[in-house]
Amino acid sequence: MNKRYIDLQVNPGTYVPPVTIDYPEDDPYVGLYKPVYDREYPEVDADYPYVDESPRNKRTIFFGYHILLRLLGCVLRIKYGLRWRREGETRWHRSSCSVRRWLKQFDLSRGAITIANHCYRHDCASVLTTFHAGTHTRIPMFAPNFRTKDQFYLRAVGGIPIPAPEAGLSAMKAFNAAFDYYNEKGYWFHIFPEAKRWDWYKPLRPFQKGAFTMAYKYNKPIIPFAVTYRERTGLWRLLGPKNEPLTQVIIGDPIYPDTTQPRAVETMRLLNETHAAICRLAGITHNTWPSSL
Repeated sequence: MNKRYIDLQVNPGTYVPPVTIDYPEDDPYVGLYKPVYDREYPEVDADYPYVDESPRNKRTIFFGYHILLRLLGCVLRIKYGLRWRREGETRWHRSSCSVRRWLKQFDLSRGAITIANHCYRHDCASVLTTFHAGTHTRIPMFAPNFRTKDQFYLRAVGGIPIPAPEAGLSAMKAFNAAFDYYNEKGYWFHIFPEAKRWDWYKPLRPFQKGAFTMAYKYNKPIIPFAVTYRERTGLWRLLGPKNEPLTQVIIGDPIYPDTTQPRAVETMRLLNETHAAICRLAGITHNTWPSSL
């Protein structure tokens, strides 16, 4: 048994998928997803168009949010039984209308940053479908993945590749300037602060600071999402992989930054509070990783 599972404690009725993958026990940022990098893609450097307002890119993102994500949402409902609810609710939903109505009570005039655990291939689509995200959404992503078979999908949902350190300081300045631009336009951002995807992992891994630094810098609230699981039984065993659980998303209240506090202090408060919120949403009462390293 993986040692991170031995002391893991969850609420009664919370489903923990069987450990069938050799998850690392000490390094939470190891990449377990092994893609094939066989697609051509522009170099992600200082000259990369991090802000792409071309008609072609606008059409791609329009297609991504108005057609591709809706179709994918239908597939996920059938294959993974995707459903969602707000924290404290007992009723599950399969329509995003109730979530959009609920979000209207909060001050999200400057947009928001949605945060979730990174736990299966379609977790991003699961979250975006939950609140029917629009074309004014941008997602920082691991740059090499734009050279995989998912290249078009990543671009269609507003993915922006993060330049590697070897690309130089000028590349990161250009990347940051793009998010400054999108923030001024009131865009929403989606971020996986666990960084690497671990399929069907239950404990919540430590968060990296970038998302919370961004929340403080742009004075954007964070909306926590927990992708959780339930056992695949009955007819569901005929509609999807028998060794993969069904999925559901639970949404927490926004967490607002306090920009009157020092940046380093407030960044860590946002990180710790968001990590605790997602643990709570996921039904975890004792997590076996710290909130950050």
